[in-house]
Formats: sequence, C-alpha cells, structure tokens
Amino acid sequence: MTRKMHLNLFIQSRGHHEASWRHPDASPLALTDIRFYEDMAQRAEKGLFDSIFLADQLALDADVGRAGRTWLEPITVLAALARATNRIGLIATASTTYTEPFNLARQFASLDHISGGRVGWNIVTSWLATAARNFGGDGQVSHADRYARGEEFMQVVKGLWDSWADDAVIDDRACGQYAKADHIRPIDHAGAYYKVAGPLNMPRGPQGRPVFVQAGSSDTGRRFAARHAEAVFTAQMEKATAQAFYADLKALAVAEGRAVDQVQILPGLSPLIAATEAEAQRQVRALNDLTDPEVGRRRLSSRFGGHDFSHLPLDKPLSPEDFPDPGTVEAARSRTEVIVGLVRREKPTLRQLLASLAGARGHYTAAGTPEQIADLMQGWFEDGAADGFNVMPPVLPASLDIFVAEVIPLLQRRGLFRTAYEGETLREHYGLARPPSAFHAAG
Repeated sequence: MTRKMHLNLFIQSRGHHEASWRHPDASPLALTDIRFYEDMAQRAEKGLFDSIFLADQLALDADVGRAGRTWLEPITVLAALARATNRIGLIATASTTYTEPFNLARQFASLDHISGGRVGWNIVTSWLATAARNFGGDGQVSHADRYARGEEFMQVVKGLWDSWADDAVIDDRACGQYAKADHIRPIDHAGAYYKVAGPLNMPRGPQGRPVFVQAGSSDTGRRFAARHAEAVFTAQMEKATAQAFYADLKALAVAEGRAVDQVQILPGLSPLIAATEAEAQRQVRALNDLTDPEVGRRRLSSRFGGHDFSHLPLDKPLSPEDFPDPGTVEAARSRTEVIVGLVRREKPTLRQLLASLAGARGHYTAAGTPEQIADLMQGWFEDGAADGFNVMPPVLPASLDIFVAEVIPLLQRRGLFRTAYEGETLREHYGLARPPSAFHAAG
C-alpha cells in the first residue's frame, strides 16, 4: 500500500495566530459555544482529516485582558463532538501531573465507547507554575519529577484499560450472566506515586485503549514518546531539524522494540494561503499588526518558567545569552530549545521573534499559494521529516476552509492523501495496530 500523509486539525482559540480572535474572518461564535467546536470538527471531517485535537492548560493566562485564549474543558467537548461527527478521530489533552489515573482511564474508555473507537489522548506532564498553585502546590513541579510521575501513570492506566478481557462481557439475559468474572481482574498497583487496586469499572473500549499522542521534544520527552506515543505532535522551525528529530525518534522507538510505522510524527504547520504569494505575505503583515508585543513578551516569559524579559528592547538583535539555558528550565523545555535555536541561527530582534512566535508559538509557519503549501508538505513527507502534519490554521474557520478547498485536492491528485475514509477508528486512520488484551482469553 502506498504511504499516505496523516493530517490532524489543531483547534485553538479562533485560530493559531495570536491575534486571530480579533480578525474579521474569524468565527463570530464565543469560545465557550459548543457550536464553534462542532463546526470546526465537521469542516475537518469534510476534508477527510484523520483527527482533530484540543489542547488544554490548567490555569488562566495573566494576559487574559488582551488575548482571547480561553476555551472549554476538552474531554467534555469530545463527548459532544463524538455525537456531532461520524468518522474523524477526536484527541484531547489530559495531564498526568494533576489527574488521577483511575479517573482518566474511565473518562477515555467512556469516550472510546461513545465515539465508536475514535478517541486519542494527548499525554502531557503539566509545567505551568500557576497550574501547580491550582492543585495545592507551591510552585513548579520539576521536569524530572513530572516525567517520573508520568511513567508510573502510564503503567497504571495501561493496566486499567487491560483489566477487562475483550470477551469479558457476555450480556446473556436468558441465562442471567452479564460477564465472565474470571476475565476481569484487579491491577493491584502500588508505586512511588500511585496506589490503585482496579479493575476499571468499565469494559475495554473498541480500540482497546485510546491512541497515545505526545508532544514533548526534550531528550526525556523523546524517550517517553519512544516508549509510549503512537502519534507525536512536534514543533520544528526548519526542515533540517525536523528530519533530525524524525530519524532520532524513529530509532529510539525501534530500540524500544516497536515497529517504525507505529509511531506517526506530525510536525506543526500553520499555513496562510492566498491566490498569490504577495497576497499571503500581505495577510501575514495584517495579522501581525493586530498583535500586542507586551502580550508576546509575557508569553515568552511563561515559556521560560517566568524569566524576566522586560529589560530587553524590542528592536535590538537578540543572542542566546539573552535567554536562560534551556537545560535549566523546568517549564516547556523542548519549546525553549526551539526558540533559542532560532535566535542562534537568525539573530532576530525581540519584536521579530515575538512576531514569529505570534504565528504559531514556535511551530513552522508558511505563507504562499496552495501549490507552494502542497509542495512544502510533499517535500517534508517524502524527505524523512514528517508522516503528516498537525495543521494549525492561523484564522478559524477561514484558513481551514481554503486549506480544505485548495490544498487537500492537490495532495489527493498527487496520491499523497486519502480520497475517502477507509476505516472506522482512529487507529485505522493512523495505520496503528489495536493493542492485544493482556488476557489470554479462554476458549
């Protein structure tokens, strides 16, 4: 079978550009209106996307007065989207740092049943210090502790999703037997962070367990992904670094005993598309003119664990010495590495850096014609940089609509993207195997 590109729609705010919420082409619906999310998911399903993705964070941004970045709790939203769509996969973020494994396993098993096997879990180890204070902590949880807790969390939830055999439920009304009790078992987990008896109080879902998605690109994050992730959303600001990341993560997965095609790598791509390249660039400038540099400065500070950048002038070229060493940052370490790498290569001013990050927070941004965007995607896909893309439209729904109408047909004509859904589950869309039950079902 010819290898096909995978596409996920990342739904956030009214688009991924920092100023999207102000743009005249953005959706008029409130960010708390479920119709907004239903509309975006249905448009993506019309475009035959593999999945949609909802991110999350567990604290309110300090710049809420000047930035439209509030949204609904994503697991709840997925339940609604499961009923508003038929085939597209549904992925939501949930934290291993501030969620109990039993609750999360139960919620995602429920979503898998509700959606008919279309759910995925974006695994995050929460890094915001403000989130820690919302869950009884005094400050930021260290990078090492977050991942140590995350590893044990994965052991627990995998055990819970496997605590029922696939054939445990009989539901025989005539003979009065609902389930084979000997095909349901506790997990009796007792570790450094969690003590969970199990079993889960729910049968195994259609996919066995949700598709595991992960986005960390630090060394620790890559090794975590190599052990667990089935789809990886990564931020790469140039093709060469994307190729290096792709090769490294695939090799790490193989070293963990996994098949190379069971980890799909999807770099973020935020395309602004117009009939001409000049018009696309004009639209980028118009969006950037709507941004507030001080909002960008505060967001940059958050990325670096609260580091104070207030002394930096907007129009002086930056150097890596203006930033903390990413290895010392307890926040989103992989993203800080991307930012410092960009500064080292391009030496932008702070104003230029903030404009670059305003487009998609360190993901790859591109402006051009449909043919130019399709060429870019094909090049990354065929040259060992991507298995597909985490598509991050600058403005929703306008940027999504032109992508579906103009870019997807080009990819289809080149034989790079599906012309119809061929499977029912998210695992089938991504070409992922269904995990076998840990049980040996008795004949």
